[in-house]
Amino acid sequence: MFKRHARMADGLTNSLRSASQLALCEAATTLPQVSDKRALKLQRLHLQTVEQLLEHFPRRYIDMSAVKKVAQASIGSQCSIFGTIHAITLKTPRPRLSLVEISVLDDSGILMVTMFRQPWLMNKFHVGDTVGVSGKLEFSYGYKRMTNPFIELIDAPTQCGLIVALYPLTEGITNAWMTRFVHAALAKTRGMYDFLPLDVRLRRNLMSRTHALCSIHAPLSMEELACARRRLVYEEVFTLQVSLMSRHAQRSMVCPACTHVVNGKHVQAYLRAIPFELSCEQRAACRDIWEKMALPTALNHMLLGDVGCGKTVVAGSALACVADSHTQAALLAPTEILARQHAKTLGAFFDAAHISWALLCGSTPRADRKHIYEQLASGKLNVLIGTHALLEDEVMFHQLSLCVIDEQQRFGVSQRAALLQKGNNVDTLYLSATPIPRTLAMALYGACTFSYIKHPPVSMCGKRTTHVVAKSLMYTAYDAARDALARGEQVYIVCPLVGIKQGDNSLVRERGGTSIHGKRASGEKRAHENAKAGLDESLTRSQSLYADNTQETYEYAAICIEDEADYAPCSSQSVASAQSEAQFLQTQIFPGEKVGLLYGGLPAEEKAAVMNAFSRGDISVLVSTTVIEVGIDVANATIMIIEDADRFGLSQLHQLRGRVGRSSKDSDVYLVSSSQSPVALNRLSAMTHCDDGFKLALFDLALRREGDILGNRQHGASHLSLVNIIRDSAIIQEAYSDAQALVARDAFLQLPEHSLLAREVRTLHS
Repeated sequence: MFKRHARMADGLTNSLRSASQLALCEAATTLPQVSDKRALKLQRLHLQTVEQLLEHFPRRYIDMSAVKKVAQASIGSQCSIFGTIHAITLKTPRPRLSLVEISVLDDSGILMVTMFRQPWLMNKFHVGDTVGVSGKLEFSYGYKRMTNPFIELIDAPTQCGLIVALYPLTEGITNAWMTRFVHAALAKTRGMYDFLPLDVRLRRNLMSRTHALCSIHAPLSMEELACARRRLVYEEVFTLQVSLMSRHAQRSMVCPACTHVVNGKHVQAYLRAIPFELSCEQRAACRDIWEKMALPTALNHMLLGDVGCGKTVVAGSALACVADSHTQAALLAPTEILARQHAKTLGAFFDAAHISWALLCGSTPRADRKHIYEQLASGKLNVLIGTHALLEDEVMFHQLSLCVIDEQQRFGVSQRAALLQKGNNVDTLYLSATPIPRTLAMALYGACTFSYIKHPPVSMCGKRTTHVVAKSLMYTAYDAARDALARGEQVYIVCPLVGIKQGDNSLVRERGGTSIHGKRASGEKRAHENAKAGLDESLTRSQSLYADNTQETYEYAAICIEDEADYAPCSSQSVASAQSEAQFLQTQIFPGEKVGLLYGGLPAEEKAAVMNAFSRGDISVLVSTTVIEVGIDVANATIMIIEDADRFGLSQLHQLRGRVGRSSKDSDVYLVSSSQSPVALNRLSAMTHCDDGFKLALFDLALRREGDILGNRQHGASHLSLVNIIRDSAIIQEAYSDAQALVARDAFLQLPEHSLLAREVRTLHS
């Protein structure tokens, strides 16, 4: 009898679990109080299902457990105070500015609360209501005050001490409504199955998924919140790793890859053709790649290197292998400028090694295209270098065995897949000059193996110095550029925009505080000196902080960036545009020099003509947008001026400055900014005392999200909503090693204990 009742209980439990699991896929409208009208508002946040509501995690929390009495609370501290509303008043000190002033009493004193531009609070709160207020305590006009704190009605004394979750919201959905919706979703899915294998959860001491979701939305303590977040961060990384690794393992099992000849005569001839000695890191990267190309499993390797470290030459050694293996290779570049640079760099080495190659771009003439197609299909062409033109249906390889994808983060998943599908289980080598820290690379590209090149060749020994310059002091950068031009050197000037148009379609360029010749007017001298002093003080403070403790800098930057007003870009009218800047420089600053203009929207022929002229030295000053970020190698360029530098991320600034300092000549980079924001100046100052792209990438990650650095189209970036690459590095490594072990044991996820994980992985692919 007991066994029968136990089986019935198990059956009931399984039935409830199945119902909870199925509820994940149901529409949000199946939840109480989610009307069709509210569902439309939720769609703006991409919340359409119960599961999406569960994974709509709070953006921050208010710890109402740190309760203080008004009399005990310290000025300048973050605290929570509970009391009764004594008075509430709506004031309008000037047109279009309203404020609600609320006086809150407890048994020790009075707290004045000021809420700007929220007149609707007059209807929400009333005299006699019990409220909880949490924020920074200040003192002015004889009272302790809080400005725009978190304030909430307290229904009963038992509510005191709660941790309040604050969600990303949209118009028409308040935090209270979002909390109701999420809690309804939690109630409906309570008891759902956990797709993480039990042995993994036990080994890593992880909460169940149900417990973790409840705790992250309604934590009882900050310790419980930390445990819940750890479980969900692990889950995000682990699922992504298993997804990437299992797909790669399945391809290798279904179709063996080409076993390349890696020490043949063509490779040896290629290495002899290189006119300089490879660095130790370059030789190690070559060995890593060759060893994996010689295996019957497909190469899936990422070569990461700082700007100017010689990744192209290493990639060329892999491309040379196909000539000895009697197969073919493709080198895909994101821009025609970069593709032509690769052809120029590698073409001479390939010719010396008797490796046939061709360049295919959007501007390639029709007759040349036809010839390339024929050579490629017949197998007479070993290496094809090109842009998106390689993805066209007309491009058919005889036997494609290797794809090299440069600046891979600039391509979408479908674009990379389109090239790989032109062969069978093709070896793939990804190149990235964006210095991706190892933990981020592990999180997003788990199926890859990695090689790093962090230092440039010895031949590039010139000193490169970076300066931060206030826009009012821009004449100093122009003076340095004039000196370089007098020495016969060349200059880059980078602008964030192509052109700014107004109603009459005329281009606008505001010069800020700089006179038309870049000289200081005598009456402005004191203002300029004050600006420089303020800038120097900010840079010194930031440099000291960065040098003393890098981790503290990350934390400080992450805190500062929460004030979005400090990080907001300036208005478009004050931002430099390349077209107006080129005209201004040619007529006013460098009238005796040839000034060129380059931007992405130019026809390919014009871009090629401008770059060739700059490479030959016919153009002395090149004004450009970020189209020169990669693929430009002009050794004679020694000065770069980046206007409105605060509008760029650190990784992008580092990429840009990599265009100078590519020879033994000393070079200088001037980061020009009109910003007065401490956050913006702290970011730029990191560039002045750090020339390591990987350290800067970590600093950039503390300020911005992964998608800002890698591009939002990257597979995996959108799935890491909770992951903080710096803070969660240990969890990432744990998830990475666990995923490797699981896929090695069950690549197709066919074991019964992996069935729920397999469903989650399929959801990730869809």
